[in-house]
Amino acid sequence: MLADEVLEAVSVESRWRSSQRPTQETKASQTAAVHTAEAELQARSTTATGSQTEPQNQISEQCLLNHEDLDPEGLKNFLQQVEDTVIRQLVRNSRSHAFDGFQVNWKDPSNLVSCHHSLQHPGGVERDLHVTKVSWSCTGAVLACAYGRMDDGDWSTEPSHVCTWNLFSRKLKPKQADVVIDVPTAVTALCCHPRQASVIAGGLYSGRVVVWDTSQTDDPVLAQTGISADSHREPVCEVVWVPLQKKAAFGVLSACSGGKVLLWVLDAAQHVLVLNAAYALESQQIPQCRGLKARGCSSVGITSLALSPWDPDTFLVGSEGGLLLRCSFSSKIPSTAPSDGHSLTHRAPAVFSFRPGSGPVHSIHSSPFHWNLFVSAGTDGLAHLHSLLQSEPLFSLKVSDSYVFQVQWSPSRPLVFAAATSQGEVQVFDLGHRSLRPVATLEQGGGGGAATCLAFNAHNPQLLAVGRTDGTVGVWHLSTELTEQSPQEISQLEQIANQVAG
Repeated sequence: MLADEVLEAVSVESRWRSSQRPTQETKASQTAAVHTAEAELQARSTTATGSQTEPQNQISEQCLLNHEDLDPEGLKNFLQQVEDTVIRQLVRNSRSHAFDGFQVNWKDPSNLVSCHHSLQHPGGVERDLHVTKVSWSCTGAVLACAYGRMDDGDWSTEPSHVCTWNLFSRKLKPKQADVVIDVPTAVTALCCHPRQASVIAGGLYSGRVVVWDTSQTDDPVLAQTGISADSHREPVCEVVWVPLQKKAAFGVLSACSGGKVLLWVLDAAQHVLVLNAAYALESQQIPQCRGLKARGCSSVGITSLALSPWDPDTFLVGSEGGLLLRCSFSSKIPSTAPSDGHSLTHRAPAVFSFRPGSGPVHSIHSSPFHWNLFVSAGTDGLAHLHSLLQSEPLFSLKVSDSYVFQVQWSPSRPLVFAAATSQGEVQVFDLGHRSLRPVATLEQGGGGGAATCLAFNAHNPQLLAVGRTDGTVGVWHLSTELTEQSPQEISQLEQIANQVAG
């Protein structure tokens, strides 16, 4: 039979919960102790030294004592015997002139001339224009050249150029000018300003005289002559800057084949050149000299002009007929040339005639080292050395078998001058040499045409610029033999000037 029974409770502990509890342990560690130490060190060391030479007299005495035993036997007697003979010979040598002017050349021999640059303007070369004139700036850094024609006898309206190169610029491009000024007609004369590096005066085939300022890029024309009775009507053959009475002022002196020499003053405000003085050369007013035939009433065709660096009143003129004249700015004699409405009275400037040549005088240049000497050259192929004190030339040198277009003295060597020839050569002469042959010849390789013009660099005498009919300008470097003055050179030039023409 069934009955209720009370039993004791039974509990079963869960093992799952205890297995899921994380096991934890506690541990500890420690590094070994770090030991530190401090130490100091300092060193000190000094040294004192000294030296002293013995007195000079003690050294000399010691040397004499040391060399007494080295004296060869009989040397003292020999020197005493020849002493009088040696002294007599030394005195004779001191009075001898056998080696006067001789200089020992301690340098290695080098070429006298070398071409450093060949400059050209592509526009001028492509149109076969000639380089008619070259001129250096007053700083000696910039070279200006004029383009035109030497073989065109008719009035020309062909445009041309005036170009400049800065030879000391890192950006120099021989075939690209730094400044190119377009001119409506051929440029026949060119001269850089003596004080302002950017100002250039030029003469044109049309008879106009122009002053340019290369710093003005928009319109470089600073001033020019107008079309009037006072202006030139023939091609301008020469322009030069002339110092005026006003301090630091310069005028432009121009000459043309029509026989006129005109002095212009710059009016920068009005952009014009104002006539300041006028001179006209007429054949009947030319002073007579031996070999000069009297001619009728006609103008003297001027081909060259030069100033005197010694006398501000004197200028020299060469003509188509070979006349060579000394003229004066202060002349008061009225010219017999027709007035033709001139604003100023033209004066006759000629005061002295030199013996005429056999053809046109293309170039004249006064010596920068002697007040009486000048050199001229022309179609006879000769270079004539003249003195202002006599009509006959002192002597003549053969330069070429053809024309000589320009001649110029060196600015650093009193006895040296150079001449440009139609055969393409530039001959350099040294009057200090016994031979009358050129000491150096500048030749352009590849047939560069006639050498039409040249210009020494007054600030860098070792540079010589030469213009040619092929449109190129060669810049030549001259050696020290052609640029450095010797001690006796001035006295030699004085002797030449004092000689009388035979």
